[in-house]
Amino acid sequence: MSKNYRDITHSVSVSLAKLRADIPDVMKGFSALSQAAGKPGALESKTKELIALALGVAAHCDACIGFHIQSLIRLGTSRAEVEEALAMAVYMGGGPSLMYAADALSAYEEMSAEAPTA
Repeated sequence: MSKNYRDITHSVSVSLAKLRADIPDVMKGFSALSQAAGKPGALESKTKELIALALGVAAHCDACIGFHIQSLIRLGTSRAEVEEALAMAVYMGGGPSLMYAADALSAYEEMSAEAPTA
């Protein structure tokens, strides 16, 4: 079974827009949490996104994988950096995380193939 991460992230984005309209306070709170957690500090943005990707893999969250891969590509993350984060996710999560790590690598390949070159 092949997953299309562009379709997954698009579909979830549509549903998230509905939630922003229906439960705006919750969505604003989540957005504020996301911005605060992702803000560069002792760890730079790329490291934080790699952690988020690894957690998405461990949680078996397809949309999380798609959204964090998009962010990592925007941040100029190399395939090798993604793979090292995936290795840690597999180490901590075992076989199920290995299956989602394979999916995350597919998402990286799918989404980086059309990423604009700088």
